[in-house]
Amino acid sequence: MNGPKDEDFDIKSKVINDLYQRAPELAKQDELVVSNDEMTGVQALERKYPDQPTAPGFDRRIEYEYIRHGTLAFIMTFNVAHGGILYITSGSTRTEQDYVEHIRQMVEANPHIKRWHIVVDNLNIHRSESLVRYVADESDLDIDLGIKGKSGILQSMKTRSEFLSNQEHRLVFYYTPKHASWMNQIEIWFSILARKLLRKGSFISRDDLENRVLAFIDYYNLTMARPFKWTYRGKALSI
Repeated sequence: MNGPKDEDFDIKSKVINDLYQRAPELAKQDELVVSNDEMTGVQALERKYPDQPTAPGFDRRIEYEYIRHGTLAFIMTFNVAHGGILYITSGSTRTEQDYVEHIRQMVEANPHIKRWHIVVDNLNIHRSESLVRYVADESDLDIDLGIKGKSGILQSMKTRSEFLSNQEHRLVFYYTPKHASWMNQIEIWFSILARKLLRKGSFISRDDLENRVLAFIDYYNLTMARPFKWTYRGKALSI
């Protein structure tokens, strides 16, 4: 079961829908709308035997015995206006520190961007103490953030989320409604990666897996990237 619907679903979905529609215009103003998430436990599986070639009237036979070479966690950021992957990091873990470092590297790699609009789901690392401190620093805020679990902005997930959603900051986070991570556009791109590379691929090591994912991203960005046609509008809200 997915659990009860988010009581603020209509409001949150409208904000994200509107943001997606505004992405091209914001990009012209050096404000970037991005969609961000993690793909964890991606297995470097080496097919034990080569696939059998196709024959007239038959599909290619895929061999499903494999050798395991470990897993990787990818953190990726999708450029909504461009339609390609803007930034990727990978490693053995997906921790609070891993996530903040991904955001930090992405921001430093794009110094011309004046403001970031970042769509994420409700995972705890997207609302962490480390992320709050980083955003406060990037927004030149010299304020008392409080103590995690006790007081101030750092007190709870709720207070941290409210701070990270502040439209006046240089980095603004937009949280999808609960049980609606499908509103995060990068989930569509993850399905493309899985279908075109991961499901039928054979990887002889974790390095091989990482290199081929990076190569696929380069190819996709050069030849296939285009903004997704986002047709979901949600329910109209009365004012």
